[in-house]
Amino acid sequence: MPSNVAVLSGGISLEREVSLRSGTRVADALADRGHDVTRVDVDGELVHVLERGGFDAAFLTLHGSAGEDGTVQALLELVGLPYTGPDVLASSLAWNKPIAQGVYRRAGIHTPRNVTLTQQAFREMGAVAVLDRLAAALGSPVVVKPATGGSSLGLTIVEEAAGLPQAIVGAFSYADTVLLEQFVAGTEVAVTVLDGRALPAVEIHPKEGAYDFAARYTAGATEFHAPARLDDAVAQACAEAAVGAYRAIGARHISRADLVVDAHGTPWLLELDTCPGLTDTSLVPLAAEADGLSFGDLCETLLGLALADGARAATVDADA
Repeated sequence: MPSNVAVLSGGISLEREVSLRSGTRVADALADRGHDVTRVDVDGELVHVLERGGFDAAFLTLHGSAGEDGTVQALLELVGLPYTGPDVLASSLAWNKPIAQGVYRRAGIHTPRNVTLTQQAFREMGAVAVLDRLAAALGSPVVVKPATGGSSLGLTIVEEAAGLPQAIVGAFSYADTVLLEQFVAGTEVAVTVLDGRALPAVEIHPKEGAYDFAARYTAGATEFHAPARLDDAVAQACAEAAVGAYRAIGARHISRADLVVDAHGTPWLLELDTCPGLTDTSLVPLAAEADGLSFGDLCETLLGLALADGARAATVDADA
């Protein structure tokens, strides 16, 4: 049955352009399926637009702050509109990488050793004096990245301890807290979890350098293999880690786990994305296609999950 859907994208985060690309693709796919689709560029009029739009559900294609940290999810719950993707708590947990990694470790999932550093500690408490010790504790090289955010923005791989201050200052331009992390060498893979089930892993091979922002969103800059070229046992371990992380933070509908498989076949979870990209170069559509699910089917599935949640919530409210 056709639905009246608001596709939320844009916003003011650093990932705005990617979000708009995801939104356009999703809106076109849902419109092709006969749904009444309105693209909503998230701004100060969002609540008013949602309240007078008569929408049945919101499809989230927001990336970066507000779209992934639970803010928009909380607003949607306040206006009573079902939406795709994890809820407020799961989104906020996954958004904060240091906290999320602690949750994953408690669930028995391998995560790299890491240290969290705030701007206050770095600038006012003399933490810069212990950077050599941090490097020694984490090994070399060290991954420096913002504690929140995505698309590898602000991420630097530092080979020598002398390069840490510059990398940390650079990461502080994206967030007030920085994560210094053990570098895990190996094969990069991404595992999408759709409604609690792992889709085939996608193997990632940037043609030059690291899998950074440009490599993620420039067509032809990265070589992908879906399904990943992994032994069955390793592929299963990756799937279990992705589903374990999904469950550990209480996610629903969809997530994408970014992992590195080391030389021993052990998957290390780097982070979980609760509103993953849906552009023509994104990983989730590749995983869906490898599972026999077209992009339109993927969008229809996510919309159906949101509508079903909304129907269950309405039943609970009516019985209360």
